[in-house]
Amino acid sequence: MIFYKTEEEIELIRESSLLVAKTHAEMAKLIQPGVTTLELDKVAESFIRDHGGIPGFKGYNGFPNTLCVSPNDQVVHGIPNDKPLDSGSILSLDCGVEKNGFFGDSAFTYQVGEVSEDVIELLKVTRESLYKGIEAAVVGNRIGDIGYAVQNHAESNGFSVVRELVGHGVGANLHESPEVPNYGKRGRGVKLQEGLVIAIEPMINMGVKEIVQLNDGWTIKTADMKPSAHFEHTVVVRKGKAEILSSFDFIDEVLRNKN
Repeated sequence: MIFYKTEEEIELIRESSLLVAKTHAEMAKLIQPGVTTLELDKVAESFIRDHGGIPGFKGYNGFPNTLCVSPNDQVVHGIPNDKPLDSGSILSLDCGVEKNGFFGDSAFTYQVGEVSEDVIELLKVTRESLYKGIEAAVVGNRIGDIGYAVQNHAESNGFSVVRELVGHGVGANLHESPEVPNYGKRGRGVKLQEGLVIAIEPMINMGVKEIVQLNDGWTIKTADMKPSAHFEHTVVVRKGKAEILSSFDFIDEVLRNKN
C-alpha cells in the first residue's frame, strides 16, 4: 500500500528531515581522527531530543543506537562503538528522526582527516548519483527511472551499485512502500505521482557490488573489503522537479569552515 502525502503531512516530514540535516551538521563539527562513533551517537541523540524529536532508528527492529555508523568497507547499519576513528577513513552516517508523528531520513559520508584521491572520487560520484536519481523523481516517471539514473552514473564512473539494500517510502513510518532500488530499467516499476515521499539512497562500492553481513546481525560490509559510500535525501515527487525535504547545506557549511 502506497500512501500519498497531503501538503500538511509533507511540511511535517520536512520539519523532521531538517532536524536530521541539523543533526548531521553537529556530527560534521565533531568528526575527526580520534573521535569515537559512540561519542557521536550520544551527541546526536541529545541534539535530536533537545529539539523535540525522537531518534528514528533507536529501537527500530531492535537497533541499539541513534546513528548507523559505517566506516570504510562498511556499507550501512554499523553499530556505534568506542574505537577511535583513524585519519584517512571515511564514515557513512545515517540518521532518522521522528517528530510530530512523521519521519525524516538522510545519510552522508564524511572524510576523516586526509583521504586518498580514489576515495574522494567515490564520494563525489556517489553524491552525484543521488542527485541524478532525484532528477528522475518526477510525476509520470517510474521507480525504475530513478534506479537507472543512479546506476548509470555510478557504473559509468567505474563503481558498483549494491543490489540488496534499497531506498523506500517515508512518512508516518520510517520505511514505507514503495522500495526504491539504486539500479533498474527505465519505464519499469511503480508510476510516480504527486505527493509520494521517498528516501533515495545510493550505496556505491569502489570494488564489487556484493556484500556480507556481520555476526552482529546489522553491519553490512563489502565482500572485497573495499570502501563504500552512502548518501541519502528524503524527497517528494513533484511535477517537473522533485523537492528535497532534507538538506546537505548545513553540513557543507560546517565542512567549508573546518577546511
